[in-house]
Amino acid sequence: MEVCFWGVEARKQGRTVLAVPELALGQQATTAVLGPNGAGKTTLLRLAAGLERPARGKVLLDGEPAERAGPRRAAFAFQRAVFLRGTVRENLDLALRLRGVGPDGRRQRIARVAELCGVGHLLERDALQLSGGEAQRVNLARALALEADLVLLDEPLSGLDGPSRESLLADLPAMLAASRATVVLVTHDRDEALLLAQELVLLLAGRVEAQGPAGQVFRRPPTLAAAAFFGYTVLGSLAVRPGALALGGEQPAARFVVERVVDLGTQLAAEGRAEGRIIRVAVPPGANPPAPGDEAAASAPPDAVLRYGDDGRLAE
Repeated sequence: MEVCFWGVEARKQGRTVLAVPELALGQQATTAVLGPNGAGKTTLLRLAAGLERPARGKVLLDGEPAERAGPRRAAFAFQRAVFLRGTVRENLDLALRLRGVGPDGRRQRIARVAELCGVGHLLERDALQLSGGEAQRVNLARALALEADLVLLDEPLSGLDGPSRESLLADLPAMLAASRATVVLVTHDRDEALLLAQELVLLLAGRVEAQGPAGQVFRRPPTLAAAAFFGYTVLGSLAVRPGALALGGEQPAARFVVERVVDLGTQLAAEGRAEGRIIRVAVPPGANPPAPGDEAAASAPPDAVLRYGDDGRLAE
């Protein structure tokens, strides 16, 4: 399924929260919609599902208005998993009955998604007594059981502890690939987006700041604002790839006064300010770390440095 936004504006309490002149999300691919809190990510997802209507413009699912197609052809896993009283099986069964799936089809689909999502052992469990990780897996299973053309996931890994998050993060790509649907997921985490999605859309202040293949957008952010969000160190018109700055070098990208030295577990890093921004610079293994108050220089490999024009856009 292709999801298209044309001249879309969404407003809440008289304020524009999303403005998308044109955006197309590809067929049978996973797209991560990335951005900080309040960027309009969930609003975009709800518009695609047909749960909200734009104040202006239109959202189309394979050419059909989302408010008509969404209830029939989209599945939505909300950020907070909500279940009714009863077992996990009964909750999955209810979702399928509401979509008009017959008894045999419901049994087959529940068995399939239970195995796919690793929740077979939970089917007879009280759905209201699940742990956070279990609830998220069942939430995903419920959405995937619908076998919808469009699967929408709102922060599928939010609120999970470290082990639960890592386990689901490892399993989720295979779950989504098996659905053969167009998948749009929302996250504020750069690494989640790169691990889960082939395509990436970055929203900042309700506008599309970057779009394209996920790895390509990260390697060459089109604007300084996008680079800063992705964790690049911005130094005037330069942006240095995350982790590329190191102390010393013959052609330093920045000079700074060390404010503190941090033990990150795997390496030491010197922190200070350059161009009015906090920078963190790796201390080479075996080197003596600087002391707070020392002047230091930081450099990076040439291929880790991007240059931007006065308009804040990437210089070719």
